[in-house]
Amino acid sequence: MTSTGSLVHTAHERGVTTLTLDSPHNRNALSGRLVGELHEALDRAERDDATRAVLLTHTGNTFCAGADLRDTDGGGTPARLAALLRRFVELRKPVVARVTGHVRAGGTGLLAACDISAAGPDASFAFTEARIGVAPAVISMPVLPRMDARAAARYYLTGERFGAAEAARAGLVTLAADAEHPDVDELLAPVLDGLRRGSPQGLAESKRLVTAEVLRAFDRDTDTLGELSARLFASAEAREGMAAFLERRNPAWIP
Repeated sequence: MTSTGSLVHTAHERGVTTLTLDSPHNRNALSGRLVGELHEALDRAERDDATRAVLLTHTGNTFCAGADLRDTDGGGTPARLAALLRRFVELRKPVVARVTGHVRAGGTGLLAACDISAAGPDASFAFTEARIGVAPAVISMPVLPRMDARAAARYYLTGERFGAAEAARAGLVTLAADAEHPDVDELLAPVLDGLRRGSPQGLAESKRLVTAEVLRAFDRDTDTLGELSARLFASAEAREGMAAFLERRNPAWIP
């Protein structure tokens, strides 16, 4: 069964609820509407006794482009982004990400908030915040506990793009397709089979163990990083950076 007429489509098959991001006009950016629909879909999945796990995937060539810089509905505010990421981490059912396209900025936070992830050969990743005058503040709460510190330093600072194999090496994703095993669904098949075999209580309590450090980061840092993010986005440098991004030009600070 699938749902239509929304930015988040829902389907159910053998204990797995699939949520598909489908907002092509903004590359699945985190608009207020998309964030709201994700919350509603997660709530339904958590209440559904037949759901053992949630699979998060996407249409098009972008998993999530991060905050929607054109959105006026507040979907990308620090508080709403932090609440969404925490909802994924706190969900009593495992969340698996299936990525076959681009992941940028806040989209990497959404990816890191999932428990298990698999990336296809065409997936690419980048922390682009510094290039528009801000920093990956709120998303650091799920990202930094899971990602190699040296890799995080490089990619936070440079904004370079990197592929699925590097994302797996750095700990941002769990599994990466390659030339020998290019089918991301084949990679995920044993993962989903294993989750289907878990009991509701066993899965929930096991997830609690492996997300404890991430939740401690949320408890400790949500207010501080939210304030940092809001301050940076309100700055003159960020206004210039976002204007340059939307106008497809270099920002004024590039030598």
